Amino acid sequence: MFVVADLGLDAWDVLHQGISDTTGMSLGAVVIALSFAVLMLWMPLRQRPGLGTLSDVVVVGLVIDATLAFMPRPTGLGLRFGLLALALILNGLSTSMYIGAGLGPGPRDGLMTGLAARGLSLRRVRISIDVSVLAAGWLLGGTVGIGTVASALTIGPFVHYFLPRFTIAGPKDAATSTSDQKTEIRNLNSGAPSQGDTSVTHSSPGHAVDHRSSRMRLNQVTVPVTRLQRSVEFTGNWD
Repeated sequence: MFVVADLGLDAWDVLHQGISDTTGMSLGAVVIALSFAVLMLWMPLRQRPGLGTLSDVVVVGLVIDATLAFMPRPTGLGLRFGLLALALILNGLSTSMYIGAGLGPGPRDGLMTGLAARGLSLRRVRISIDVSVLAAGWLLGGTVGIGTVASALTIGPFVHYFLPRFTIAGPKDAATSTSDQKTEIRNLNSGAPSQGDTSVTHSSPGHAVDHRSSRMRLNQVTVPVTRLQRSVEFTGNWD
């Protein structure tokens, strides 16, 4: 949609398009080839790829070529802006879904987080990489425009909104949540105050402990935080 709207691409896609125009390779083929090249940079950073990483390397490029093969090219400015807006939303949504799955970051995102793990500023790493690939892509003829600016400004807020809604708990997270709930139940049965319960009161000796807030808390859906914390660390890229 970014490509078809022709109003400017995000930094990496500017580079992809520039290489595609220069070499004659399809855009999807460039995405796959560059993904493998970036993945090689993970080795000195000791980053470990996951299923999501390998899927990102292959699937994204294939889908780009398949989509561009049948998607019509709108000429009206209104339709082009509509496609750009939809592309921005879907970009934030898809990014949140694949990060939330917890199966490994894409090659480009892993490069950023890997460099940041070496003590570099996450914000500076992202800005440096984005500016570098954007400049290289522009020199090669990639499309830079309002879509480029819009992508840089909106990806952070969109991921911030969608990521908590699509973060899936792993086995360790679920086990931690279950353990906490069992502790709460034991405390209720024994008459002990629940951990973190601020509503427990004793109005007089022998007065029953008020566990209403504990029961309410047990009835609520507990969101495991371990994986979400890892995702939040990653979303620092987008802020």
